[in-house]
Amino acid sequence: MESLKPIHRSPLRIYFGKKYYRFRRYVDWYFGSKKFSLKKGDTLLQHVIFTHQTVLMRELKDVEMWLQHNKVKNLGLATAKLNKVVIKPGETFSYWRLLGNTSRKKGYVDGMILHYGKVQTGVGGGLCQLSNLIYWMTLHSPLTVTERYRHSYDVFPDSKRSQPFGSGATCAYNYLDLQIKNETNHTYQLIVYLTDTHLVGEWRSSAPSIHSYEVYEQDHMIRQEYWGGYVRHNRIHRRKFNLDNQLIDDEFVTENHAIMMYEPLLADPALNAMEI
Repeated sequence: MESLKPIHRSPLRIYFGKKYYRFRRYVDWYFGSKKFSLKKGDTLLQHVIFTHQTVLMRELKDVEMWLQHNKVKNLGLATAKLNKVVIKPGETFSYWRLLGNTSRKKGYVDGMILHYGKVQTGVGGGLCQLSNLIYWMTLHSPLTVTERYRHSYDVFPDSKRSQPFGSGATCAYNYLDLQIKNETNHTYQLIVYLTDTHLVGEWRSSAPSIHSYEVYEQDHMIRQEYWGGYVRHNRIHRRKFNLDNQLIDDEFVTENHAIMMYEPLLADPALNAMEI
């Protein structure tokens, strides 16, 4: 495994780097060959393929609760933009193509963001909870993830973690995108909304699912690096079953490496890494 020793980059390098990669993304959106899903369906598609929900409010160490409340407001705006979006065969869902930039003008407020392993505030913060949810649901569907970025830092311990480490998708407008292509013969629809306590999501389809999926990790390890820090590694796989619950495939999904921002084996019931 390659060394993950943090690389110091100047603010100027980060600023111009973002400008460059954002420009490349705009070129891909407007001049590339992909056909993006941009429309919503008036009615819900009949068949629920997979559903999942995550808790909205978590008490996190050294994170003030007003950031959690602001995150909920940001998630409300974002889910309204994505709810009922339809992906027809051959189309690609782009998280940021649909959301657009999260500006104050659109009503977004300061929320928690992770920047080079540090908790900071930024307009639109907290939307990784939504990209995490969509990615996790997609792993339980026939849809194909064509672009996803892992979290480079593992910030909080595993207490109450219900999903494998590395099963989320980080996001940053617009160069860290989550893109999902519909390579099936059926139409799919994303449903996302908030209750008083949870962020809820569904993938629906025009046809019933003929497969089910089990996502799991392999080769999990924690290693101390020569520069003093700890890194974490695993591989995400998924098992595919037919309607008779017979295993028909065992697929490699992705590999994760992250710098740990806490001591190994540290546990705190007030912390949860998956639902920031």
